[in-house]
Amino acid sequence: MSGNGWYNPLFETKRPKGIAIYRLFAVSVFFCICLIWTYRATQLPTNGEEGRWVWIGLFAAELWFGFYWILTQSLRWNPVYRRTFKDRLSKRHDEGNLPGVDIFVCTADPEVEPRIMVINTVLSVMAYDYPPEKLAIYLSDDAGSEITFYALLEASKFAKHWIPFCKKFRVDPRSPAAYFTSSLDTEDAAFPGESAAIKKMFEEMKNRIVTVSEVGRISEELRSKHEGFSQWDSYTSRRDHDTILQILIDGKDPNAMDIEGHVLPTLVYLAREKRPQYHHNFKAGAMNALIRVSSKISKGEIILNVDCDMYSNNSQAIRDALCFFLDEEKGPEIAFVQFPQIFDNITKNEMYSGSLRVISEVEFHGLDGYGGPLYVGTGCFHRRETLTGKFFNNENRSVVHIEKDRERSESTLHELQETAKGLAHCTYEQNTQWGKEMGLKYGCPVEDVITGLSIQCQGWKSVYYNPARKAFLGVAATTLPQVLVQHKRWSEGDLQIFLSKFSPAWYANGRISLGLQLCYCCYCFWSVNSIPVLYYSIVPSLYLLKGVALFPKCSSPWFIPFAYVIFSKLVASLVEFLFSGGTIKGWWNDQRIWLYKRTASYLFALIDTISTKLGFSETTFVISAKVSDQDVSNRYKKEMMEFGDSSPMSTILATIALINLFCLVGAVMKKVGLDEKMFVQSLLCIVLVLINIPLYQGLFFREDKGKIPKNVTIKSVVLALSVCSCFTFMY
Repeated sequence: MSGNGWYNPLFETKRPKGIAIYRLFAVSVFFCICLIWTYRATQLPTNGEEGRWVWIGLFAAELWFGFYWILTQSLRWNPVYRRTFKDRLSKRHDEGNLPGVDIFVCTADPEVEPRIMVINTVLSVMAYDYPPEKLAIYLSDDAGSEITFYALLEASKFAKHWIPFCKKFRVDPRSPAAYFTSSLDTEDAAFPGESAAIKKMFEEMKNRIVTVSEVGRISEELRSKHEGFSQWDSYTSRRDHDTILQILIDGKDPNAMDIEGHVLPTLVYLAREKRPQYHHNFKAGAMNALIRVSSKISKGEIILNVDCDMYSNNSQAIRDALCFFLDEEKGPEIAFVQFPQIFDNITKNEMYSGSLRVISEVEFHGLDGYGGPLYVGTGCFHRRETLTGKFFNNENRSVVHIEKDRERSESTLHELQETAKGLAHCTYEQNTQWGKEMGLKYGCPVEDVITGLSIQCQGWKSVYYNPARKAFLGVAATTLPQVLVQHKRWSEGDLQIFLSKFSPAWYANGRISLGLQLCYCCYCFWSVNSIPVLYYSIVPSLYLLKGVALFPKCSSPWFIPFAYVIFSKLVASLVEFLFSGGTIKGWWNDQRIWLYKRTASYLFALIDTISTKLGFSETTFVISAKVSDQDVSNRYKKEMMEFGDSSPMSTILATIALINLFCLVGAVMKKVGLDEKMFVQSLLCIVLVLINIPLYQGLFFREDKGKIPKNVTIKSVVLALSVCSCFTFMY
């Protein structure tokens, strides 16, 4: 009961049944891990005995594996699940009393982020089931492309037809491309005429955008149709230009109506000022410019940011988020509501484990149980004040303050635009706290995670909401090089967070719960896993080739903890994967990518982080490609692994795979793997060979363009043979 009567919450939190059984299982695994440590410590070969130093190396690796396993249990120890009550929200807050929502869509490179994809995302969020006068959509174009501006201009015209169509027929998803793709089978039997007309209009708009993109410039005829193009007259390059800002639809303009006479949401294009002598701080800099510009134009109390490939799949997502922010009891302490990052181009058995399904269906629920998930940079609703450095004060708790009077001080739209432009100048942040105590943090490849952590350290909570109908759908990587580079950036950034002043180990100590600290450390230590996994992937196989046992024989009591830990870990991961909606073959593919990430992505992330800390290199930001050619797409749909890259990461993966293959063949020829004392090593080597079958196919049997390049094949064969030969004859 609250001060005003019975308290009726806008959301509920549930804990899963059977968690005690899982905890008991985890304790049993930990007991066996301790037995493995005891075995390594007590059975250490004597000084001078063969295998002593490699034994110590295995002991160190197993100490790390055990420690890291403990960290991963923090993500599974205390999960919670949320449910919202949007009907209660509607009864308690009429449309006029809902907060304003500013939506940020960020794009940076039209070469890897096609404009039509960006426009589909913009249209999907413009069509939310929410009062349009309360919505403002901002497209941040860090490439400063007038063709992207043209595409947004076309979208602003199409929106006058698309938004009323969506609301009239209550369609979902509200990305035109996704909707028309999903409706191919049904042919919209309920409204065939309207659907055909709006689809034709969309295709015509799409063709115009594609045509202009292929030409690569805006014709004088098109430039003359909108004054906004004149802002490119002083444009030099994407890294050297003035602030370009244009309010394409002004939600406060009574003439800004759709075809049915209803108000349209505000739509703004922004390309912040860039100069070669000033660091632009990548996506974090773009987001901070948007926060400032939007505070002048619309000043929504809630901010949603989405990547340009993450279209809205659920028109009710804003109302779901508001159930958390506007809850009278728990809402005042909530800083942001994070939705899962889900992808709509995942194949059945997900060759690259791109769905991140265990993270979204298991681990983030565990984070939520300790005070909230990470901020992952997309699909996240923020309370605006938390992004401007405000600390949570338990003595001054209040739900989101809804500003009634939104009148602007500027007399004309032109004056408003000119005033807002100044907030996006590259010198604006000098001698301010932007990028430090205000806005998104600078200096880290994962600016989103470090920003979320700093907000939580200011006393705020966050919430993870994973509805049955996913709120956002994006584009997953479709080639192995893309996957490896993406995970390198994530793991490198997470390790940099651990080594920064915002480290969850010391900065967050006492500011957030211990459980949440451990959860953050689990991700921060991703890249450190590379060393022990690399060791375990090579050394036991090499010693198998020599017939030196490194594990207990099957008849030994010490074999039991090894067998229990290995079997339990594999079964638990399989159960998690299947529970999250995956397949058995998908789980096997997930194990392969687990290995590839740790022996390639994480290894180079660790090396680059050390190099950066020593001053030998600088932090870079790599944009993940959102488009691939037709041949690559066809192989992806057939679940054929796409290599086609001569990077050092490809060479390392191929070399490790060949070392294990050569060791297995050598062991069979020498008949050294038949002894029971070599059983674990033989099994490990066999599994490593089986998991690398797609890689062997890419090395020796495939002829398509997705195979491993010949120079990588030659280098890896020579390296693997050299390692095996040198080890055999020198040790």
